[in-house]
Amino acid sequence: QVQLVESGGGLVRPGGSLRLSCAASGFIFSSFAMSWYRQAPGSERELVASISSAGGSKNYANSVKGRITISRDNTKNTVDLQMNSLKPEGTAVYYCYTWIGRVNYWSRGTLVTVAS
Repeated sequence: QVQLVESGGGLVRPGGSLRLSCAASGFIFSSFAMSWYRQAPGSERELVASISSAGGSKNYANSVKGRITISRDNTKNTVDLQMNSLKPEGTAVYYCYTWIGRVNYWSRGTLVTVAS
């Protein structure tokens, strides 16, 4: 079955960096686009970044452009989110996501807290 397991969350100070990683299994990873979403306390879940199946096309939320980079390794079945210059408003639970056969698949989520 499809599994998405993320790692790398934690506490980071404003202006700091953090890298999230999502390990995928149970499907042909290289055939599907992948995304990262986040949900801040009291807010709706929002798209942070997405990457095409081969990695050649990337999209970012306006709020993170220039500070966050999404990448993937189709040999390792992983998709990463490098976050730099983090701001307190980046505090949220971050989810790895894909869409296969009209079904949404989500990771369990990892908490990122940006605070001093």
